[in-house]
Amino acid sequence: MVIFIVYMIHDIICGMETQPKTSAKDFFINLGAIVALYTTVVSLVNLLFTVINKSYPQINNGYNYFGSSSISWPVAIIIIFFPIFIFLMWLLGKDYINNPEKQNSGIHRWLTYITLFIAGLTIAIDLITVLYYFIDGQELTTSFLLKIFVLLVIASGVFSYYLADVRGKLTPKLRNIYRIVALVIIVGSIVWGFAVLGSPRTQQLLKYDEQKVADLSSINDAIQNFYSMKNTLPKDLAELTTINYYVNQNDIQTQKPYEYKKTGALTYDLCAEFNKDNKVEVTKPNTYARPMGYVSWVHGAGYYCFSQTINPNNIYPPKYQ
Repeated sequence: MVIFIVYMIHDIICGMETQPKTSAKDFFINLGAIVALYTTVVSLVNLLFTVINKSYPQINNGYNYFGSSSISWPVAIIIIFFPIFIFLMWLLGKDYINNPEKQNSGIHRWLTYITLFIAGLTIAIDLITVLYYFIDGQELTTSFLLKIFVLLVIASGVFSYYLADVRGKLTPKLRNIYRIVALVIIVGSIVWGFAVLGSPRTQQLLKYDEQKVADLSSINDAIQNFYSMKNTLPKDLAELTTINYYVNQNDIQTQKPYEYKKTGALTYDLCAEFNKDNKVEVTKPNTYARPMGYVSWVHGAGYYCFSQTINPNNIYPPKYQ
């Protein structure tokens, strides 16, 4: 790697006197192409890591507050930035055919070598990580190996493309081959993501359910607060307004009020209509099911009620409010 850096610096310095003048257009097209490439690659890795995490969840007893279970952002970014990258690289390729000397311009060589360096460093770190885990006797899980494979394939593809560019072997035919392979990988990744995590409509329904759980949780807190002040449960949700405690009492999807049923002096039910069953998620980190006696918001699909019980020992007297 050190030899590669020395060669890169030497090649750039030696070629400065013979480099053609770079116009503003050349500068921004080259810079835009590299930015689009980096953005697409990072989003593709994010997309694939999310799908892998969903397909092969890590089993642990703790809570993982990092990462995301949504592919909306990476898919949206890829759909926009990948065509931009292809278009800008097409412009550059067309310009290089008419003006071959521009391939030796300073901005093009600098960005190419920087990309080669980053891709090469990623490959090295990728392989070192696998070797370290193997030597250290740590478990090489399917999820871990798939992520390593994803990084290796993407970094190797970028490295080989720009290495061919540096060596002057990136012909129009080879460029098209790389474009087709990249398109297949990206489309395949997006399709895999939707197959594992659901279509955009499924994601929308899940977000409706998340909002319903959030609303019911706020209503539950308000009822607990009401009992601590009044030493009794409210007759209905409208009575919660007497303690100046604002909560959203309507289902955001159906616009119908959530159901509150007082079933005893210390017991009540909170009910809503849910789109999806989230019981499968309870074995995974960062879910609605919380330990240590807190309320569990695990629900089935359709009409579902959460039965709650007031614990007077956990309620502060009104004078402490």
